[in-house]
Amino acid sequence: MISTSSTSGPAGKSTSRLRPEKRAAIMEGGRKVLAQHGIERASIDAIAAASKVSTRTIYKHFTDKSTLCTEIIAESAARVAEDITVLIEKYLLGVTSADDRESALTNFATAWLLSDAPSEDHRILMDQMHGIAFHEEPALVETWYRAGPGLVLDTLAAAFTTWGERGLLLVQRSDIAAAHFAQLVSARPNIVASSKISPRERTTWVSAGVEVFLRAYRA
Repeated sequence: MISTSSTSGPAGKSTSRLRPEKRAAIMEGGRKVLAQHGIERASIDAIAAASKVSTRTIYKHFTDKSTLCTEIIAESAARVAEDITVLIEKYLLGVTSADDRESALTNFATAWLLSDAPSEDHRILMDQMHGIAFHEEPALVETWYRAGPGLVLDTLAAAFTTWGERGLLLVQRSDIAAAHFAQLVSARPNIVASSKISPRERTTWVSAGVEVFLRAYRA
């Protein structure tokens, strides 16, 4: 079980607000530390050092390590999700013709999966979250999901609802359609080789996923 609550700060919590630049520094420094050492082994001292703030500052605004880690992870997930929701708006919301469905879905999925917008620290941290079982850290996993993957799927589902209203898809449950699409376009040859897959091969797999999706949902 991964513990995020092994370190606690002084009793009580300040009601003063953390300055935006200090919060940004803590979020960035904390993300780097969590990515490098893992959630369980990361310490408040290491996060403070990486953030160039005192441990007192951290304890003044975050009651314990669990609270701090949850906020870091939620902020990281939200930043990644924001990038993806922008892609949904860019590639999907303007489509009005059935002739443009396949290219729009392929272009969106390719941009999504090949995007270099999230930093390496973001990606490592998200990989860690995928490895944490819900029964081990339910509050942490729930916060991460709502801030990141859940928001992306909700936004994608809303786009598919719009497509259904435009006669572009036959969608009874847009949430299920969004989950199907995400799984289909993110399929990979195998786990070992997935990190080495070429952009051309990635596009081939994306196109195959889009084709299967449209076979199921094409109006």
